Amino acid sequence: MLFNSHLFIYLFLPVVLMLFFQIGKRGGQKPATLWLIAASLAFYAYWKSAYLLLLIASITFNYAVGTWMGREFAGQTPQAKLLLGVSVAANLGLLAYYKYTDFFLASTNAIWGTGFALPNIVLPLAISFFTFNQIAYLVDAYQGKVEEYDFFNYCLFIVFFPHLIAGPIVHHRDIIPQFNKFNFSVDSACVGLGLTIFSAGLFKKVVFADSIAAYATPVFAAASMGVELTAAEAWLGALAYTLQLYFDFSGYSDMAVGLALLFGIRFPWNFDAPYKAASIIDFWRRWHITLSQFLRDYLYIPLGGNRKGPARRFVNLMITMLLGGLWHGANWTFVAWGALHGFYIVLNHLWNDLQRRRGGARSPLAPGIGTAVTFVAVVAGWVIFRCDSLAAAGTMFKSMAGMHAANAAAGLFPHLGFADPDWVPLLSLAGLLVICWWTPSLKSLVERYEKDPPPAEGWSLRWRPSGGWAVCVGVIAWLALMSLARPTEFLYYQF
Repeated sequence: MLFNSHLFIYLFLPVVLMLFFQIGKRGGQKPATLWLIAASLAFYAYWKSAYLLLLIASITFNYAVGTWMGREFAGQTPQAKLLLGVSVAANLGLLAYYKYTDFFLASTNAIWGTGFALPNIVLPLAISFFTFNQIAYLVDAYQGKVEEYDFFNYCLFIVFFPHLIAGPIVHHRDIIPQFNKFNFSVDSACVGLGLTIFSAGLFKKVVFADSIAAYATPVFAAASMGVELTAAEAWLGALAYTLQLYFDFSGYSDMAVGLALLFGIRFPWNFDAPYKAASIIDFWRRWHITLSQFLRDYLYIPLGGNRKGPARRFVNLMITMLLGGLWHGANWTFVAWGALHGFYIVLNHLWNDLQRRRGGARSPLAPGIGTAVTFVAVVAGWVIFRCDSLAAAGTMFKSMAGMHAANAAAGLFPHLGFADPDWVPLLSLAGLLVICWWTPSLKSLVERYEKDPPPAEGWSLRWRPSGGWAVCVGVIAWLALMSLARPTEFLYYQF
């Protein structure tokens, strides 16, 4: 079920929320938990009920193994280590079967000339996210970090519908204790903040992301067919997709945070103005924050991190980013995208090391130059990420470099046939780039309110439960709801 659908907004969410508070007031925490589990499973099954059993089986298996390690093999014993290895391998094996079988067979056929038939396996929705959540749980159970083994709380931790499909990736130690402190009295400030964040995320998706997609989709479709585009067309498509992906996924993540707040649950933020980053290292601290933290904690550090010298650190970074790229999808483009970002990060570390050895004051222009260089590097990466083949990516890069002949007399975008004048897509790009670069992030406004609430009277940009903010959020929500036509899937659903 899509967050940006009439069914979800006008029926599912109000019913689930109302009954949650009513059941909690009358029956307490356990019945309310069971209700949220049932609602979340229905939310998932709305897409394809056949995979509901797979989700339930995965939850049952991982809970049983985690409980066994935590209770029977307390401490990092050889038996627990073996059990951890087998269970993690089982999770990764399940993910690999559904996500990479067709990719492996197709690659084998292409490289070796074999004729394996492709089973065309349908990827279960959310399998990447609920697999990573559960692997983190198993590792923490092995390390003795799990303090509670309640089955129903564990189920809700995995299936809670705000984060089930596309994150954020959350830790049991951060979320399960909150389930034990459900407050069934409506907190107006919490609900107001939740509705603010949800409305902002919905607006990002249906107004910004879906509108700019109209300029990205035809460009990449043309490139996939080998069309030689003008430089203006190629850059339009690359920048449009760069903005579409940001507003689509950050919009989803904001909606997830806002929805959880309606139930009194606080999720971690997943974005912090990543296109303002002054380096690629900084970018990965701001983009898809929970995935970056997962890869750092459960892959990069176990590989040795930076503890075994610079050369080994760079190898570990490349492995981490390669696997992070492959996690996003079964295509060589994702592998190439991960390798490119690994190369970027290695260069960034080498540059930082050189700057430290040289010492001296930095130029006041350095942050601006760093942001510009980082943004262009990220755009180049998104081109590979979006293309359906490396050949299409090559076509895009040649077009962006002006290496293809262009019919200048036909306008800036001769191959795309836009009904709008050329200045309309350019103005759209400029407006969204201004929002990305020069407006405060939603995260910063909310965190400033929570750390230092502004006075009740007077004007303040920080969020607060006030009439002014209520009007502002109401207008944003109304514009978003008026833009709901045929709901489009979120881009990260495919991962």
